[in-house]
Amino acid sequence: MFKGLGNLGDMAGMMKKAKEMQSQMVEMQEKLASITVTGESGAGLVKATATAKGELTSLDIDPSIFDPNEKEVVEDLILAAIKDAQTKAADRSQSEMAKITEGLGLPADMKLPF
Repeated sequence: MFKGLGNLGDMAGMMKKAKEMQSQMVEMQEKLASITVTGESGAGLVKATATAKGELTSLDIDPSIFDPNEKEVVEDLILAAIKDAQTKAADRSQSEMAKITEGLGLPADMKLPF
């Protein structure tokens, strides 16, 4: 079609791939809302569960850590578990997004959504 532009000259093909990617992104966003990850701290005394989108869905705290003199420790454990869950959610989300880019022939380290 347009000589010298290589694959970029195939505008119809590019539009088709873009539409595929948009459709897959919508599906992926829905999937990420149903995937859960669990972060832990204090050797499992505090567990935070989140969706792969990073939304915290539950917090489980072992009752043995409720000592009034250890308030700061408990708070730190809660924050650590939440941060661990958020990190795992972000990693899982990126892993799922990489599947889309790989399937479309895009670089694996390409960040989506843009």
